[in-house]
Amino acid sequence: MNNLKLRSMVVSLVVATTLMVMACSGGRTASPERLATTGLRLYVFDCGTLKADLTRFRLKPEEVATTDLSVACFLVVHPRGKLLWDAGAVPDMDWTPTDGPVRHHLALPDGSERDLTLRKRLSAQLAEAGYAAKDIEYLAFSHYHYDHTANANAFATATWLVRQIERDAMFAEKPPTVTQPSYYAALKNSKTIIISDDEYDVFGDGSVIMKLAPGHTPGHQVLYLRLARTGGVVLSGDLYHFPEARTLKRVTIFDFDQAQTPVSRDAIEAFLIKTGAQLWIQHDYIGNSRLKKAPDYYD
Repeated sequence: MNNLKLRSMVVSLVVATTLMVMACSGGRTASPERLATTGLRLYVFDCGTLKADLTRFRLKPEEVATTDLSVACFLVVHPRGKLLWDAGAVPDMDWTPTDGPVRHHLALPDGSERDLTLRKRLSAQLAEAGYAAKDIEYLAFSHYHYDHTANANAFATATWLVRQIERDAMFAEKPPTVTQPSYYAALKNSKTIIISDDEYDVFGDGSVIMKLAPGHTPGHQVLYLRLARTGGVVLSGDLYHFPEARTLKRVTIFDFDQAQTPVSRDAIEAFLIKTGAQLWIQHDYIGNSRLKKAPDYYD
């Protein structure tokens, strides 16, 4: 085979490959990141530790392994987009990282106070995983409480996936007392998709599903992920705060609907049995300490 014919074959192969890639990406050349992300990934971020007043959870010190609650944030990376699930308890701009843990005292609009320990800003953890706030296409919260929405304003360019009843409460003239409206004020003008069904398939392939589980708040929800290697995982939101609350069937004194929470719990427990999925209790300090954190990930 002469050199001219060989070069012609190589050029033809390159052109064919390029056309195929463009066809698979809607006529645009796919970015290296899109080509590399062929499956679902879940990144876990440490967004702090919260000191709990057990009386608010109807628990006693002798009934729990620790009174600490983790504050977790999650990034779901799918070939069709990236979803941030929950955004922490303290905005990045409200504290300054050091070489060690930072104690932070938080005063809420209702006059109550919380003590947290912070270690690394959410933005820094995102960067270590190779992302920035501008890269996130979708934003969703398990619910509107302050410890799940703190960095919401940083993601105002994302499309907000929210249930109408939650959005209405967040922007009401008098929002619920456990919210911090300044944390999410920028979302009022964000591109928004209102979720009306009990289940919402984020990317349309059954791998990332938001499931309604009301009670803790009127539109509280959990997130189901179908990961190739890890298997099914349900991120609990505040369906439970402590693993002991799950076994002892305790409902917090500040749940919006005390009677609805057990109904939602039963429905999610049945879903776990049906799918074989794991339940990751987002506030479970010991459980979350065992999870690998970004930049490592689950797939």
